[in-house]
Amino acid sequence: MSASLLIVDDEAPLIRLLGQYLQRTGYQVDTCEDATQALQLVKANCSLYGAIVTDLALPGMSGEELLEQARALAPDIKGVITSGYAYTPRQPDVVFLQKPFLPKALVDVLALLIGPGR
Repeated sequence: MSASLLIVDDEAPLIRLLGQYLQRTGYQVDTCEDATQALQLVKANCSLYGAIVTDLALPGMSGEELLEQARALAPDIKGVITSGYAYTPRQPDVVFLQKPFLPKALVDVLALLIGPGR
């Protein structure tokens, strides 16, 4: 079985691109554009996701807050926070990826966090 990911970003074209790329590399991918929807997906599928890839700046909630709340539901979820601004994660098992990045860089980070897609 391949690893499942949840990508959360308010830029729809970006999450479509990343979702397609990650699926081609063997990951199962769900995407959403806001933190509330992401938390609903995690709550409904507590053991499904190996990692959440989220933008730091989301409407209504930061990516860091999203990961904290997601981990209250599913403690083993790893995280990748992306942003155009410099950032240092405050939680364990969270990696920061500076935008813009190549999709291959995200695949490399995910392989370290949760293993390869296939």
